[in-house]
Amino acid sequence: MTQQPSHPSSQPLPSAEERTASILAHLSAIIAAVVSAGWLSIVGPLIVWALYKDRSPLARQAAAGAFNFNLAIWAAFIVGWICLFTIILIPVAVVLWIVAGLTALVCHIQGAVKANRNEPYRYPFEIRVLS
Repeated sequence: MTQQPSHPSSQPLPSAEERTASILAHLSAIIAAVVSAGWLSIVGPLIVWALYKDRSPLARQAAAGAFNFNLAIWAAFIVGWICLFTIILIPVAVVLWIVAGLTALVCHIQGAVKANRNEPYRYPFEIRVLS
């Protein structure tokens, strides 16, 4: 008698291409942020979402989550810039930028690790635009 797998799944595991696209969706935001000083961090996830939205549910969810999360990070950076221009709130701006940057880095790495395990990742906060 053959033994069944311990975790029956109704859906097959994603292909290597889908898993790679999911990992890239999370990490492309970091790569784009480094290359563009943060201003193009939504482009990578948006490209992955556009390419895989109809082909892979895992890649679509990863890319949409990364895109939506980066919109929230952008909002935090914009609030930081507003604080900077008020002069008296410069320390608040610096703290906000550091917290937003570190949060983005940690969350994107966590998302990539989860994607490598074929698991979905939910970002802690998002401005939901893509799904």
